[in-house]
Amino acid sequence: MASVLTVDNVTVAGKTVIVRVDINSPMAPATNTFLDDTRIKAIIPTLNRLSKAKVIILAHQSRPGKYDFTSTLGHSRELGRLLGRQIKWVDDIYGPKAMDAIEQLQDGQILMLNNVRMDEQEMSVCGDFSTLSKTKMVQALSGIADIFVNDAFACAHRSTASITGFTHEIPCVAGELMGHEIRMIDSALDNPQRPCLAILGGIKVDDSVTVADNMLRQGIADDVWVTGGVANMMVELSGVEIGDLNHNFLVNELGDNYHSTVETAKSLLADFPDKIHLPVDLAANIEDNRVDLLIDDLPVEAPLIDLGIQSTIAVSTAIKSAGTIILNGPAGVFELPDFSLGTIEILNACAETDGYAVMGGGHTATLVMKYDLASKMGHVSTGGGASLDYIAGRTLPGIASLEASAKQFAVEITKPVDPQ
Repeated sequence: MASVLTVDNVTVAGKTVIVRVDINSPMAPATNTFLDDTRIKAIIPTLNRLSKAKVIILAHQSRPGKYDFTSTLGHSRELGRLLGRQIKWVDDIYGPKAMDAIEQLQDGQILMLNNVRMDEQEMSVCGDFSTLSKTKMVQALSGIADIFVNDAFACAHRSTASITGFTHEIPCVAGELMGHEIRMIDSALDNPQRPCLAILGGIKVDDSVTVADNMLRQGIADDVWVTGGVANMMVELSGVEIGDLNHNFLVNELGDNYHSTVETAKSLLADFPDKIHLPVDLAANIEDNRVDLLIDDLPVEAPLIDLGIQSTIAVSTAIKSAGTIILNGPAGVFELPDFSLGTIEILNACAETDGYAVMGGGHTATLVMKYDLASKMGHVSTGGGASLDYIAGRTLPGIASLEASAKQFAVEITKPVDPQ
């Protein structure tokens, strides 16, 4: 596991604690009501560990310009409903109203500040930990807080003031959710049960290719099965024409990353020909009908938007005999019922296997919840881009911040676990 401190290492009773969470939740456009409260529920274990502290919650919802860019008032009410207690809220982040509300906090009380992305510096200031520490928010809040708890794993791949700005100002530790995410993903990557399969799909082809590169070259994955847009690219690079429509879609979707992604994918196909499994058939959308086509029947001037039936059976069979499965991204355009077959069958196979199945965040996690399969999976990540970057071997600023803070503050704050 990453070398970070956790809430186990600090005394929280009587302290003022900032907790950065990711409770960014899907909302109904017409009513701004929550469609899914999974992320709000996920922070409850950390808040329970801080029951004797004065807790200040930093959170965001969406980003400026989006229809669901709202205050966090609704989040505070929903959290209060789930906890069965009042959550204070203030229409401010670090100004006079926020400071006054923080001063009035009593031990055991929780205050949620307004949407941190309403602070201009949160969205505009970039740089290293030192640069971010100089933002007005960090300077104001670090002056009245004793500890910073990062429980926002889904934001760990971002470096903003509210995620990494507190690194060297006050002790920064991992919350329960952050620590759990790191442990669960590490357990699949560091010592996976064999065989270890990576099933990589979705539309973020460049990210999935980077994950495949890391997992194969580090000896983590024994086999990689490609689906979705990743499959279309790999099939084309294997020498099969997929049609101008499908080729151009990949070029446009990847933009400036197209050529570098192609080069990485080509080297993988050359270096690991027996470990990368390409589909033998794909499903095309021809005049709003699903048509399964063998690879030999390509090209086709119609969107290829799902695995074919034979390929779906093959990957499902492999999953059921695997020791570890890491799944990221849907196999097709699951929003269209006729093209959800590959995605649903792969999820069902992950739920039925005796192996340890790790579900990447984003669409994969949403679908697991939709089909009520979470209890049958080894781990369902709350992080979309964060979990993908972590599996790809990239440095996550949020975790790097915790490691740097641990080095600076470990001697003075490490202690036995508080009795709770």
